[in-house]
Amino acid sequence: MNHTPDTSSAAGNGGDFDPRQAAALLDRTTQQTRRHIEPAQPWLLAIRAVMVMAVLGTVWLSVRGQHPYKGPTSSVLPFVFVFVVVNFLATVTVRKRATAGVSGRSRLRPAEIAVLALAWVAVFPLIGAMARAGVSGAIVYSLFPLTVPLIVAGLTWAGIEAARADWRPCGTGTGIAIVGAVGLFAGPAGAWAVVGVGLFIVLLGSAAAIVWRQRRSVVRP
Repeated sequence: MNHTPDTSSAAGNGGDFDPRQAAALLDRTTQQTRRHIEPAQPWLLAIRAVMVMAVLGTVWLSVRGQHPYKGPTSSVLPFVFVFVVVNFLATVTVRKRATAGVSGRSRLRPAEIAVLALAWVAVFPLIGAMARAGVSGAIVYSLFPLTVPLIVAGLTWAGIEAARADWRPCGTGTGIAIVGAVGLFAGPAGAWAVVGVGLFIVLLGSAAAIVWRQRRSVVRP
């Protein structure tokens, strides 16, 4: 007959691993696992928040006194380009490492990726149509591409995450869409400041939500 090991006798034989210690170990392991597989790392979101405010704030400083509005100076545009490339590569790399071998809600399905890509791409044919229609260059080449993609992509992302019942990124997508909508009414120059500050708040808020959720997952005996 097989007998169930007596944990109390194991502890009496020099073992000090009681249920509270087991729970503490499980808690540490759970939190470390959550931090490792979390696609949106808090530290990366915080860095992106600072970077986006710095870059867009610099652009705003270069355009705030323009009458009429002419757009960012050529000396600023390389910084915007570098930020977009670095941000994209960092996001893809971290998410790929975090979701390697992971299935379920952490990994986007091909159809969801296609929808998100379409949400970004679909905006730009409208830019060409507006330019051919004679719409002001300040709107076509500055205000519209800065704000409308945020609205469309943010709402699309929020919808995808709501369908997956993943409410933290759903809130982030909604926040991004709101930032784009407010920026749309701030004018060509003011939109840079509104979007910079707005994305800074949304990204930091998302990072704080992730940290709070990780700490809230403490396992108690």
